[in-house]
Amino acid sequence: MSVSTASRDQLAIHGGPPVRKTFLPYGHQSIDEADIQAVVDTLRSDWLTTGPRVAEFEEAFAVRTGARHAVSFSSGTAALHAAAFTAGLEAGDEAITSPFTFVATSNCVLYQNAVPVFADVSPDTLNLDPDLVANRVTSQTRAILPVDYAGHPADMTPIMELAERRGLVVIEDASHALGAEYKGRPVGSVAHMTVFSFHPVKHITTGEGGMVTTGNPKFAETLRRFRNHGISSDARQRQSAGQWHYEMVLLGFNYRLTDIACALGIQQLKKLDANLLRRRQIAERYGAAFREIPELISPAVRDEVNPAWHLYPIRLNRGKLKTDRGQVFQALRAENIGVNVHYIPVHRHPYYSERFGYRGGEYPVAEDAYDRLISLPMFHGMTDEDVDDVIRAVNKVVSHFRDAG
Repeated sequence: MSVSTASRDQLAIHGGPPVRKTFLPYGHQSIDEADIQAVVDTLRSDWLTTGPRVAEFEEAFAVRTGARHAVSFSSGTAALHAAAFTAGLEAGDEAITSPFTFVATSNCVLYQNAVPVFADVSPDTLNLDPDLVANRVTSQTRAILPVDYAGHPADMTPIMELAERRGLVVIEDASHALGAEYKGRPVGSVAHMTVFSFHPVKHITTGEGGMVTTGNPKFAETLRRFRNHGISSDARQRQSAGQWHYEMVLLGFNYRLTDIACALGIQQLKKLDANLLRRRQIAERYGAAFREIPELISPAVRDEVNPAWHLYPIRLNRGKLKTDRGQVFQALRAENIGVNVHYIPVHRHPYYSERFGYRGGEYPVAEDAYDRLISLPMFHGMTDEDVDDVIRAVNKVVSHFRDAG
């Protein structure tokens, strides 16, 4: 082996040259001139907050997701909170959700003074296992919150059937799954309420923002009131009607999304199909590159599902590596590949473990996945060269840590 080849194969963490000269993040927004112009036009208009762009964005979003109603919010977390309120959660109630998610999913249950109850996930998709959910239902259960982890839809048919039998409300956390399909239906049209996020690393962005879709007109009415201090009309409606009078009918919050953000969202939504296509192309490239590497487990895709690929989480086969996830993570970051880890199981966060007495080991599938997961860069703005760099870096690091014994 020549000196130059030996130097090139040496890990950057050990002093070798990195695969990339610049850092590639795990996720990133894509903003073009049409997005910028839409925001500028709104800044020059009469409405900066709850004006005509809000309704336009909601209507377009409802059409895209196959929902009767779409209600926008200032963040995905605010949307989750509103859905938990609308489901009627209150003190003494329980809601079943996944431990393998961002904390906002279960925090929204706590906001309502209810108790989040976790059920473990399926080993292939890392989504809620419906059989384990059924085992956790009690007389206090009021809702189920499945999570579409990484953009792969949860197994909604048995969850919806369970909810129907027990009179429960299903709130699907689809923050990862805008544009995904479940058995031929768009995510957003299956659950009683479905929550989306427009954070910059998602499929479309409004800066911060969220949406709840629903087929239930009463839910939609409550959602709209909850985001507006519990008031039964908004300022634009009162101006159009020439009225000043308003009434607060429930205790709500200021969770409104602005016209500025919705102007951006309208333009971003037009690019959703192209964004999804690009993410699926990247996932296909990754799958082809990593599927035959025994040290890695690529994400599974079930039949009758078309994922949206918010994340591309690989799992390490630790028995075939002479190191742990932490060192692989650091080695890839040193190669300027912005890997991340999604997620620390919720019950292992100090707040949850101290409040509810979790000690670890309660949800073995989720905990084992966390110990082995690494999220590779996945965003629609990635070039083919970016994808090539990720593949080269993963191969380089895995080759170095491969257990020859």
